[in-house]
Amino acid sequence: MYDLVFYLELGLFHVLDWNAIDHMLFLSALTIVHSFKDYKTVFWVVTSFTLGHTFSLILSAFDILKPPSETIEFLIPVTIILTSVYNILNNQVKTYKLLEYGFSIFFGLIHGFGFGNYFEMLTDSTETKITPLLGFAFGVEMSQLVVVLVILIINFIVIRFNFLKRINYINTCSLLIILLSLKLIYQMI
Repeated sequence: MYDLVFYLELGLFHVLDWNAIDHMLFLSALTIVHSFKDYKTVFWVVTSFTLGHTFSLILSAFDILKPPSETIEFLIPVTIILTSVYNILNNQVKTYKLLEYGFSIFFGLIHGFGFGNYFEMLTDSTETKITPLLGFAFGVEMSQLVVVLVILIINFIVIRFNFLKRINYINTCSLLIILLSLKLIYQMI
């Protein structure tokens, strides 16, 4: 039971840690185009990301696939930039949910590989990797839903009280997310 709680907390703080700005940026990029009325879509987009993230952890933890960490660390901000560009280009068009889910799963795979080496090191001495994986996945999902809830509240306030028009809000947030993601890439160089 201790293992489950430990990995649940690890998953929670993996996303909620300010050093994990990439998660915050990606969740922001995924969520800024939505409102509370889209709660089911938002839930499934975030859950799709978690499924992709967990699947890549499984591939990494069981030595099935281990992409080079430098490549993955570069691709993580690229996925955030692509999501933000998608928001800018599609904020006038109704998006297809399956496309959003597909992006989320694929980008979740990339983000999960970014944590794979650290997770493998943590679970190296454990008898089974299933309990840590489940605990971590649930922790990640719970923390992501908290972050998404905060973003949806901000979306509501900004749009409802006319601080910005919806399209300007999406474009401004997306551009800010792109700039912060470019900074992440620059810091790697």
